[in-house]
Amino acid sequence: MANRRPPSRLGIHSLSVKLSVLISAVCVIAGIFAAALMLKSEERQLVQEEYEQLKHVSRQVVKRFNQYLDHKSNLAEQANTTVAKELLYQTNNISNVLPVDISFKQGVFQSTASNGLSAAQLKGVELTTEQQHLFSQSESLWNVLAPVLLQDFFNFYVSMSTDFVRVSPPNALINNDDKQLEFNSHFLPMLREELNPTREGLWSDVHFDKVWNKWVISILVPLYYKDEYVGFTGSDIELKHMLSQLFLSDDHQNFAIVNTQGKVIAAPSMSKTSVQNHDTNMPLALFPELDKVFQPVVEAKLFEYQGEFQREGQAHIINIVKLKQLGWYLGVYKKRDSSLTTIEALKIKFFGLFILYAAFVALLLHQVLYQLVLSRINALVGAVSGFGKGLWETPNLPTSNDEIGLLNDAVNKMSSEIKVLVSGLNQRIAEKEKAEKQANRLSKAVSFSGTAVAITNGKFEIDYVNPKMVEMTGFTPEHFIGQSLLNIISSDMAILVDDIDIDLRSRNYWRGDTILAGSGVAPIWVSLSISPIREVDGTISSYVASAQDISFVKESQRKMEELAYFDALTGLANRAYFRMQLRKSMALAGRGHYAFALFYFDLDEFKRINDTLGHDAGDRLLVEVAERLKNRLRAEDTIARLGGDEFAVLLSGIDNRDNAMDVAHTIQRTINKPIKLGNNEVIVSASIGITMAPFDSQEEEQLLKHADLAMYEAKAKGRNTFHFYSQELDAAANERLYIENELRIAIKERQFRLHYQPQVNSKTLEVIGYEALIRWYHPEQGFIPPDKFIHIAEATGLIVELGAWVLEEACGFSTQLQAMGKAGNMSINLSARQFKDERLISTLSEVFKRTNMPPHLLHLELTESMLMGNVEAAIAQLHEIKKLGVALSIDDFGTGYSSLSYLKRFPVDMLKVDRSFVKDIPEDQNDMEITAAIIAMAQKLQLQVVAEGVETKEQVEFLQKNNCFIVQGYFYSPPIAGSEVAAFCERLKLKQLS
Repeated sequence: MANRRPPSRLGIHSLSVKLSVLISAVCVIAGIFAAALMLKSEERQLVQEEYEQLKHVSRQVVKRFNQYLDHKSNLAEQANTTVAKELLYQTNNISNVLPVDISFKQGVFQSTASNGLSAAQLKGVELTTEQQHLFSQSESLWNVLAPVLLQDFFNFYVSMSTDFVRVSPPNALINNDDKQLEFNSHFLPMLREELNPTREGLWSDVHFDKVWNKWVISILVPLYYKDEYVGFTGSDIELKHMLSQLFLSDDHQNFAIVNTQGKVIAAPSMSKTSVQNHDTNMPLALFPELDKVFQPVVEAKLFEYQGEFQREGQAHIINIVKLKQLGWYLGVYKKRDSSLTTIEALKIKFFGLFILYAAFVALLLHQVLYQLVLSRINALVGAVSGFGKGLWETPNLPTSNDEIGLLNDAVNKMSSEIKVLVSGLNQRIAEKEKAEKQANRLSKAVSFSGTAVAITNGKFEIDYVNPKMVEMTGFTPEHFIGQSLLNIISSDMAILVDDIDIDLRSRNYWRGDTILAGSGVAPIWVSLSISPIREVDGTISSYVASAQDISFVKESQRKMEELAYFDALTGLANRAYFRMQLRKSMALAGRGHYAFALFYFDLDEFKRINDTLGHDAGDRLLVEVAERLKNRLRAEDTIARLGGDEFAVLLSGIDNRDNAMDVAHTIQRTINKPIKLGNNEVIVSASIGITMAPFDSQEEEQLLKHADLAMYEAKAKGRNTFHFYSQELDAAANERLYIENELRIAIKERQFRLHYQPQVNSKTLEVIGYEALIRWYHPEQGFIPPDKFIHIAEATGLIVELGAWVLEEACGFSTQLQAMGKAGNMSINLSARQFKDERLISTLSEVFKRTNMPPHLLHLELTESMLMGNVEAAIAQLHEIKKLGVALSIDDFGTGYSSLSYLKRFPVDMLKVDRSFVKDIPEDQNDMEITAAIIAMAQKLQLQVVAEGVETKEQVEFLQKNNCFIVQGYFYSPPIAGSEVAAFCERLKLKQLS
């Protein structure tokens, strides 16, 4: 026992080192398992974050795409409104409409605009005047619309139920062999009111344009005229251009579009956007992997869905959102592995580090077993030497409870602290360099941006503006520095500044359209966005304002509004705008605190100025009248041109007739001033109808009717005057409507009779002829005088049918008289409608054949006013009548607009002195002089003279004294029935013998 030696300290320390190495190995294994669990949890978190990112991206893309669709839909519907107004309601609203060249081939009329902007076609075998005007009117309208709309659409066209089509650009008609626009034919019934009661524009299916070899989608807007569907306007958008609105900025994210049947329309990441076979009916690509994930979503009609699918052996995550307007589904997807790239790299580094660490432990164990002390001392010396040389990345020294271990531990701690200090310093230097590079990049991006940018401090004082802001406004940078941010907004938008200020102080941001203050006079319309810049702690340190120039968009909108609501020639409000203002005024008047007057008027004899001086002079006259009205009436009054020479004025605050009369006198004086039209000076007048609201009516349509009735009453009173509406006008209008309806029945039932007034030679007392006068015997009302129904028949066009019957009846009676050996000369009044009827010559020829009436025995009587409209056309028509052998006479001579220079060119045979000159003979000396002058002039021109309305012996003697022997009137006989003519002739013969 005494000889036993104590255990070696070295052996004890060696056992301690072994145990420490074993514990280290166990810790390494436990650390590996813990790290694996942590990485798995981190992986799940990253995948969830990727789903959230895809969801955010999807919604942003859908929002932007819906705004794009809304913008296109609004443009298409505004264009549809303009087309309906110009082509259906106001066909004369486009100024300087000129005839166009129209060709005909294989049953199709076709026209191409001279400027190449559009083309039109119409299927048929005959082209009417209205259809020719439609070609011209639509070409002028497309010349205005096409330059604006083709900036937003691929094609713009109108297709009417009458098979009329106009399209811009013209290629769809020029380069298409069958001359037929192609679109989804099954889709067209959906435009009808039964399936589309709101009459809004609808998006078609995707279809292939064979002319342009492109896939397109269309916005089709129905056209209605007087609440009846008459066609539609279409605006095409190239599918490729539409899908470009969905492109994503992230290279790792892709998208796919499916239609309402769940078939893929586009999937750019798969190198396909559509099927390239042009013979297929739908631009659909077949992607089984996408069909599997989209089909359940479409069938269940889900609004949003998240899921996974496999493609080419790789897992993908996808977020699907529905595009409501088109019924499509948008899926944004990315590779699932791309979400885990960071975690996978971390796994590799982590496990690599642990493997190195395990190898190091194994090597250390080996060294401990063989060189317990020497290796430790060498390692310690090496570490201390490395620290002295600045080598901080040396391995940690092993530690233990012995002296070397304690020393190693102290060195390790010192090494760790130095490493942390050095690595922190290096990291700060790297972050600073990175921040400087990023700040420099952002500064250049702002400086070279196409958007105007201004940055302020926390008090809204501008610290910086980029060059685009300087270029856009025309001010120098110094002008902005230190100014309040709201000073960049124009004073014209002052009412908006307070709202912006409130929003910025309450919600810290604002976004909207406004006008920037600039050095020029033109308004600078921008889409302005003001947002805060927050620090790390959330406090706002400054604001950034970005302004995108939208002046072109605003100008396009203004032009569209002008076309929709203002007259292109005069600049006055048009009928649509006037009706809108009238409805507002009626609504205010209905509350009992507002009254106004409605003026309806047109220019007297405007057609005469058009016919004599030309339509250009007529347009200049309308422009001058419009300018005078705008300068003379108040700014709050609404002045509108309703079409042609028809105007309307809404006068606010007029509650009694005296005030309305003052304004009417003012309008007449304003219009009556001479107007210079080239080398001619003209004076025009107006016939004004006035109605008061709400006194005359509280209904819009009724008020318009009252004003119209009052205007026509003013015309009937002699023109250049005004007339207020009264209930008597309603009664007269009702009577006119009654007579018009009964007149149509009377023509069918032959309720008319002819009476004949003899024309007598006062010198020989011989009957030389008769004037046929129509009489209406109504089965209930009895005798209705001609002055009650002739003007209505003329206005409605019934006079043509009625006049044909008079010709047939009178000529037949003349044939009977000739058979009895009596004079068969027959005088018949010809109306203006009959004279202008293109079938007049053929009607006369047919009547002569059926009645065997010698043409020279027929005398057609025409008034001066009928001949003085279009003189050259009238002369040509008179010569055509004369070729038949018919005699012509001018009735009521001296009472109308006449010109002696034209009179000598008219191929007439007789003048009839109007009864207005004869009735006051011998009391009125002026009438006697006029009558004598007419008779003398007719004799000089070698024309026969007939005097009407002769009732006294003195009148007969005066006419005989002036060599006018042929007379008709009550002195000899009133108009008598045909059965009484023979008896009258016998009485006159007995009187002659006595």
